[in-house]
Amino acid sequence: MSNVTAIGVLTSGGDAPGMNAAVRAVVRTAIAMGIKCYGIRRGYNGLIEGDIFEMSIRDVSDIIHRGGTVLYTARSPMFKTEEGMKMAMDNCKKFGINGIVVIGGDGSYRGARDLSLRGIPCVGIPGTIDNDITSTDYTIGFDTAMNTAMHMVDKLRDTTQSHERCSVVEVMGRHAGWLALEAGIAVGATAILVPEVEYDIDRDIVLKINDTQRSGKKHFIIVVAEGVGEVSKVAKQIEEKTGIESRATVLGHVQRGGSPTVRDREMASCMGNYAVKLLSQGIGNRVVSYRSGKIVDFDIFEALNMTKPFDVAKYETANTISI
Repeated sequence: MSNVTAIGVLTSGGDAPGMNAAVRAVVRTAIAMGIKCYGIRRGYNGLIEGDIFEMSIRDVSDIIHRGGTVLYTARSPMFKTEEGMKMAMDNCKKFGINGIVVIGGDGSYRGARDLSLRGIPCVGIPGTIDNDITSTDYTIGFDTAMNTAMHMVDKLRDTTQSHERCSVVEVMGRHAGWLALEAGIAVGATAILVPEVEYDIDRDIVLKINDTQRSGKKHFIIVVAEGVGEVSKVAKQIEEKTGIESRATVLGHVQRGGSPTVRDREMASCMGNYAVKLLSQGIGNRVVSYRSGKIVDFDIFEALNMTKPFDVAKYETANTISI
């Protein structure tokens, strides 16, 4: 029988649509199991500063459809220090918290690992639009961000077509190209540039534009992952080499916002429920993951050392159908 009587929940790092759905599931599952649930505001900063409050079922009513995070989020350099860690542990003791659900990315997982090593069982839930957490096939927020990027590029296409231009669109993703790949396929991009695959501007963009021009096409969309580099330089090179007016557009942080999609709400809800069930059994130092169609969990150390190969086959598919 577990002696877990109270757990905390926090969101850390970059916000992602679906985080609120995960918080909701954590709170309601805990209460249903007779466990108190405390909300920790502004990530690990709140744990250090004691910005902690007990949450009720009503506190998470009508948040499942909201983007962002009602618990707010922040990055916490102080949490990496011994002083910050001691203050966080003291507040766990003060509030009687003997387990924490951490919703965020790899950086957030490292904080959860450090707490687990000091005796506070933690379970991580993958929340980032970048889909770059190595231990999971899918992260909360990714589907919503893809749809946001798709809708924005669809709108951009109207003016691109009207002026017979080339639009070079930067999407987010940090150092990973998953968002660019999926969104690029969805909008029928002429070319997709990702950090995982080296590109040659003449072979991969100019030649493709020239080939499609011969078929009668006069406007083009190029999707570039932010990890590739400065998108304005890519646009300038395209214009110089093709003579086609080319404009750079950075979609930016709007991709993090908005009401989460069905998939993000459902995935976040199931992962939140799963995380609390682990803690209720006294199981910590784990991360929740989605693998091969199932929700599973891994040891945090194992998860942080995993690799996530880029889907080169899908990238080649994108190139094949972009002609």
